Amino acid sequence: MLKIIKNDGVNFLELDLAGLVKNSWIKLVNPDTEELNAVSEATGAPLDFLKAALDEEERSRIELEEEQVLILTDMPVMFNETNYDTLPLGIILTEDHIITVCLRENPVLTEFGRGSCRSFNTAKKTRFIFQILYKSATYFLKYLRQINKRTDQIEIDLRKSLKNQEIFQLMDLQKGLTYFTSSLRSNGVVMDRLLRLRSNSQARHLIKMYEEDEDLLEDVIIENNQAIQMVEMYTNILSSMTDAFASIISNNLNMVMKFLASMTIILAVPTMIASFWGMNVNVPFMQHPYGFAIVSFSAIGIAGVSAFILWKKNML
Repeated sequence: MLKIIKNDGVNFLELDLAGLVKNSWIKLVNPDTEELNAVSEATGAPLDFLKAALDEEERSRIELEEEQVLILTDMPVMFNETNYDTLPLGIILTEDHIITVCLRENPVLTEFGRGSCRSFNTAKKTRFIFQILYKSATYFLKYLRQINKRTDQIEIDLRKSLKNQEIFQLMDLQKGLTYFTSSLRSNGVVMDRLLRLRSNSQARHLIKMYEEDEDLLEDVIIENNQAIQMVEMYTNILSSMTDAFASIISNNLNMVMKFLASMTIILAVPTMIASFWGMNVNVPFMQHPYGFAIVSFSAIGIAGVSAFILWKKNML
């Protein structure tokens, strides 16, 4: 999908490639080869820059060429309430345009829509980049809070569960946190390098930083560091919970098996007595008018004594 937006904080315009004007934002989502070639021809952006974010395993980094800068970071994505992952986001900065490339539509870039046109300006390219990075960091924190809430709910369910479903959900959350940890650390390296680009003569004319921009980048770094601390804490908690609740599920199952074994012992007594008195041989009380009642109450009484003994031994 190819979408071109020009916004100056007041006027929000959606353009096509034929009507491309200076200071436009070119948004590519899972683009095909034709779209990549068209954007490369119209903007002069190298194809390898445009294709970098289409590799899910691509690492976060910054690359500089004569008139272009590639900023590759990871952003969080949520598939369902227990499955989280990260995807690369490529931001290509040229002298006239800003280009973003990602594999799927995501809320980080969707936030910059017509309804929020006053919050960003595509002509202020450096500030817009930092706003995208800040929004990505806030979504990391948002998803981490959701993971924490989901963990609390799973904990409640696990206290009375005998199944492995909740353990599998915890493992999915733990996997997502592992992805978050790696991506946040890589993003932190990219942001630190962005802060140092002020002294790079090659990038200075493209990435122009004013005092407000530097303050915004510092805020992004703070948010990213906070997310790193949170994800490390939640990872430790989840790891401990997974081990603890695996033992709890095993213990709950042992208690059920102990109860079933006790009930088997209790029911075996009347079954054994009924088997003896059901034989086709002479047995006591065979001719007694109340023989059946005597045998039945005797069996119930012995079963009751057995249940009492098991209860006293805390086995029932």
